[in-house]
Amino acid sequence: MYRALVYPLLSRIEPEKAHAIALRSLRAAQATPGGLALLRTLSAPRDPRLEIRAFGLRFANPVGAAAGMDKNADAVAALLALGFGCVEAGTITPRPQPGNDRPRVWRLPEAAALLNALGFPSNGAAAVEKRLAGRTFAGVVGVNLGKNKETPAEEAAKDYAAVLDRLWNCMDYAVVNVSSPNTPGLRALQSRAAILDIFSALRVVNRSGGRARAPRPLLLKISPDLTDDQLDDALAAALEASAAGVVVANTTLDRSSLADPLPGRPGGLSGAPLREKSLALLRKVRQRVGRRLPIIGVGGIATAEDVIQRMKAGACLVQLYTAFVYAGPGLPGQIVRGLSEYVRREGLKSLEEIVGAGA
Repeated sequence: MYRALVYPLLSRIEPEKAHAIALRSLRAAQATPGGLALLRTLSAPRDPRLEIRAFGLRFANPVGAAAGMDKNADAVAALLALGFGCVEAGTITPRPQPGNDRPRVWRLPEAAALLNALGFPSNGAAAVEKRLAGRTFAGVVGVNLGKNKETPAEEAAKDYAAVLDRLWNCMDYAVVNVSSPNTPGLRALQSRAAILDIFSALRVVNRSGGRARAPRPLLLKISPDLTDDQLDDALAAALEASAAGVVVANTTLDRSSLADPLPGRPGGLSGAPLREKSLALLRKVRQRVGRRLPIIGVGGIATAEDVIQRMKAGACLVQLYTAFVYAGPGLPGQIVRGLSEYVRREGLKSLEEIVGAGA
């Protein structure tokens, strides 16, 4: 029904405005008595065989909502009700900022892709705290940490630490985003020295006194456009910094897979064209770090088969966003049902058995 009726209507609206309408609808549902129960009718039945244990956390299934889908934590409960195993809110900056000038999001439906040059539009950490503080809904919630555009690179660690500190009690894990192509100079923070500096500041926050819960797992999100030397540098830093895991990968500046590379438009490419590039990088990361760094696979994931492929390549969890735009709210349930059928067909006691099986 979504593809036949809803998407054709939303596709006539400017992409960012359509996304805002969808989020407002989900937020309204989660604020309405019985709304979350109605959304759960689209999800799949809970299957204990799909549970994943990673970073000291338990995920109901491996399919997460990627950062960017709910930048300001407007509809986290609704997204979890739709069947996502976790929701990663953000990217969130310490102070509110508008992001880059509009238009800054473009649909590429013929390629099942999006092009975005958003530049971390954020309500700021304080606003997000109000939405997540004292949450009563179940499910894993991550926070994607960013820096404000005007913050110089040498002070970036303070911004990342400020977001973690403000939202520490509202999250289950945090991801350091130094790999978006849409904030000038941000990708330079993927160097070993910068990563170590940022994680050092985050560890101070994690260990500060008075925390009622365990330290938050800290993950690093990397770019799919790194050279081999840059990748080695970033992974060595992640290991040295005792990162809990690595997210592979952010959007790409590589448009070679597109029939029309859209040279006049800025931004990073996501969706189906990123599938093979992200998968190849995941395999490369797995070869370099083995089991020392758990991996979340992101980029071009749209089906249960995509999830299985990423997990066999070494990912313990996956995330998606662009496919949700085109397929709609029933997609998480559809994928999870496919995973349940897969473990039944293969006679698996747990989906975790396939992690790294094809690495």
